[in-house]
Amino acid sequence: MAAMVSSGSERRIRKRPEERREEILGAAAAIALAEGLERVTLRAVADRLGVRPGLITHYFPAAEDLVAAAFARAAAGEREQLFARDGDPLSRLQRFVDVIGGDQSRDLSRLWLNARHLSRFSPVLDAAVVEQEALNDEGIVALIEDGVAAGVFTADDPLRAGVRILMAVDGQSAYVNNTRESGGAVYRDFVAETAEWSLGLPPGTLTSARLD
Repeated sequence: MAAMVSSGSERRIRKRPEERREEILGAAAAIALAEGLERVTLRAVADRLGVRPGLITHYFPAAEDLVAAAFARAAAGEREQLFARDGDPLSRLQRFVDVIGGDQSRDLSRLWLNARHLSRFSPVLDAAVVEQEALNDEGIVALIEDGVAAGVFTADDPLRAGVRILMAVDGQSAYVNNTRESGGAVYRDFVAETAEWSLGLPPGTLTSARLD
């Protein structure tokens, strides 16, 4: 007599390896942004997804690799916002400045601080940080080169100008964990004013005047 399968039993749906890996990375990146890279563990990701830790280990045998991949995923998501290619160069630069200055950038600023600190102790994470920094360099240089070609920006060396702007972002981000009262426009407009100076834009182009 053939065995009968209970109608109440549920068959687990097996996901394709690439789908499962993306799911794991998404969960790990969410933990990194909300709680810090120290909280990205095999068990924490497994608990978030409702699976066994062994499944996470199958894709990321070493927790260090998972931490680095989580950082890279979050940084890539930020880059999609910062360097979207739609719009003219000036409006794209305005969007860059607005994203950096927006509330949504706080968690990412904390994540970058966190990653750069921990990278001292993790060669794998250090490699991920270096790679993401290089990709950000490429993004800002492409934006500046488009602006120069359009006659909107002035920059003899787009990489040098881009690095100035990105270092201004890092400088502003260094205060993200500071609980003192905001320093007002002096702090808020630091990145915008650095970009104006670096690209030959009239003062106020990215601060006083808002683009539609």
